[in-house]
Amino acid sequence: MYLLEHDAKKLLSAHGVNVPAGRLIERAGELDGMSLPDGPWMAKGQIATGGRGKAGLIHSADTRSELKAHVAAILDRTVRDRTVRSVRVEQRVSGAREAYLAFLLDPASGGSRVIASARGGGDIERVPREDIYSDATRLDAAAVAACARALSGKLPPGIGPAVRDASVPLARAFLGLEALLLEVNPLFVREDGSWLAGDAKLVTDDNALPRQPALRALVEKRAHAYPEVALKLAHGFDYVVVDGAGEIALLTTGAGLSMMLIDELRAAGLKPYNFLDIRTGGLRGETGRLVQALGRMTEGGNVKVLLVNIFAGITDLGEFARLLVESLRQLPRLSVPVVARLVGNGLPEAREVLAAAGITVHTDLDAALAAVRRHLPNKE
Repeated sequence: MYLLEHDAKKLLSAHGVNVPAGRLIERAGELDGMSLPDGPWMAKGQIATGGRGKAGLIHSADTRSELKAHVAAILDRTVRDRTVRSVRVEQRVSGAREAYLAFLLDPASGGSRVIASARGGGDIERVPREDIYSDATRLDAAAVAACARALSGKLPPGIGPAVRDASVPLARAFLGLEALLLEVNPLFVREDGSWLAGDAKLVTDDNALPRQPALRALVEKRAHAYPEVALKLAHGFDYVVVDGAGEIALLTTGAGLSMMLIDELRAAGLKPYNFLDIRTGGLRGETGRLVQALGRMTEGGNVKVLLVNIFAGITDLGEFARLLVESLRQLPRLSVPVVARLVGNGLPEAREVLAAAGITVHTDLDAALAAVRRHLPNKE
């Protein structure tokens, strides 16, 4: 889960990380009469992507009227296919130097990698390689903090001590939240040596949610900001819209197989609407999970066909077929043709059940894709 900056800073603050005081605004009118930290301020559009400043989503304001105008201009803007639904208003930090500090999982070493630089900010990609210091270490708080301290010793005297001090709570937060990435850019360093996390990119592991009460509480409270993660938390499956204009809704299981199918469709010139790992082993005779997934697909205004692709191991395809038919009956608004490709345990019974519902079962992917094409204009 790629957290919005505001939520990332709230979580980091709870782990002892210094952040500028701020409030979250979801409607421009909320500013009227709202208690704000002392100005001047920064208005920062909240979307899960980098480069927000260059995209015009970050502005400085000296007065409340100027701040309100910026918030109104930022809200509901669409940048990189993401719509800005909220703005963080926070105290502006002036007269500070901008450093960089990041922690991430390092697959090559099976541990963590720490990256530090005395130069941060919006042009971090242009910082010369020799000015960026990096090392890998064990995946525990003491080792990660020690690695960051060692790197801080290579930075200029006016920056290094602040990076060293910041590394302790940041390493604790990185490991405590089971994060995949924690990047602070810029890390503001004041003349007196104090520091603040000016921005925070925090990416967490969805599979760790059962062990992370603070993250679970955040997702439950702000489900509108993290709808896909909230759906997984509530119903136990992974669902992501990959192309809002996609024509093919996918009911699939197995993350790797599902991603491979998306690649196959795109290579064939077809447009999948969503990624889904429905995890059929968790259906347990209930239609709830299928109804939730299929219901999301009805939001695709351009969807013209539903492609079902299931490889069954422990799942009984006969039972799956019965649950699928019942789920489709409960969702008459999903009125698109269904193409099914099923392989595995219980296939003969599944053929009978789906045939009675007017759905032909394919076992070959090419045959299933040919059937999909027949339901799409100008694709045959």
